[in-house]
Amino acid sequence: HCKHGGIVGVKGYGGGVIGRYSDRPDLFPGVEHFHTMRVNHPTGWFYDTAALRKVCDIWDQYGSGLTNMHGSTGDIILLGTKTEFLQPCFDALSDAGFDLGGSGSALRTPSACVGPARCEWACIDSLDICYNLTMHFQDQLHRPMFPYKFKIKTSACANDCVASIARSDFSIIGTWKGKIEINQKEVQAYAASGINIREEVVDLCPTHCMAWDEAKKELKIDDKECTRCMHCINVMPRALRPGADTGATICVGAKAPILDGAQFATLIVPFMKMSADNEFEELTDFIEKVWDWWMEVGKNRERVGETMQRVGLPTFLSVMEIEPIPQHVKEPRSNPYVSWKEEEVEGGFERNVEEFRARHAA
Repeated sequence: HCKHGGIVGVKGYGGGVIGRYSDRPDLFPGVEHFHTMRVNHPTGWFYDTAALRKVCDIWDQYGSGLTNMHGSTGDIILLGTKTEFLQPCFDALSDAGFDLGGSGSALRTPSACVGPARCEWACIDSLDICYNLTMHFQDQLHRPMFPYKFKIKTSACANDCVASIARSDFSIIGTWKGKIEINQKEVQAYAASGINIREEVVDLCPTHCMAWDEAKKELKIDDKECTRCMHCINVMPRALRPGADTGATICVGAKAPILDGAQFATLIVPFMKMSADNEFEELTDFIEKVWDWWMEVGKNRERVGETMQRVGLPTFLSVMEIEPIPQHVKEPRSNPYVSWKEEEVEGGFERNVEEFRARHAA
């Protein structure tokens, strides 16, 4: 009998609290109000026990004691409190060093994998990126201003342990340029240990960019065909490592089934350097550019991926001032007729027609 509805919150914030009421307060007076508070989690979900005790003590005082560690966005979810306890609970959380997360048509709490803190494959500092984005976009986080929700998730490598490519409107995935680093002696050690290099590594490469020389016991990689899926590195971590020139791939538009069904994010920027020296200025500028377009073009309760789908990827790329590349193509075109823009060929439309007639005559 719990229903969603009603505008409740704390002073100065438009989000962070989700109103829950019972539709039968006469039968269930104890849960007449059962509001949820979203609390911004530490980057990478690292806590010490003292911090967790503070949160639990505050929630025992002002709420039901029920918690969810963590919600799908990543927040600490505190389930069940009354309207009159919202502000004092928030004040106590603030005094303990915690802030509310996002809710409603706002930027949701950015989240990231543990990255370089515990993962040897980290190509970017996911923790630093997430922290900087959280601090930089406080206004968008606490004051709903978008057509609908917007999620940012950062994975330090292509293993994508926070599933950013499937669950976030703006996906930041660590990657590298250039060659995978190969230690042939370790490759040979894996082969000697019983791993079938051909069946377990080479044949499972999605782009078939690898070859195994059985006679020489040598692994070869055509790096220009590699899509950095991490499979070979995961199977033989002592033999293979990501390249040294690291950065991030930016994908936009993932979501769960709301209007048009679930969709993965679309690759937009294949490689962007992640520099903390300028507080990730290139990244934040690009996010704001996406927002500016989406807020102007997007419909109410339409995720950015749905807006991109509605207006078309070519239009989105044009507005973002990004040159189309083959990696942007989702599937082969279904229209068999070739189209062109007049300015693309010297001589324009007339020259295209003449060339077509000459080929047809031949």
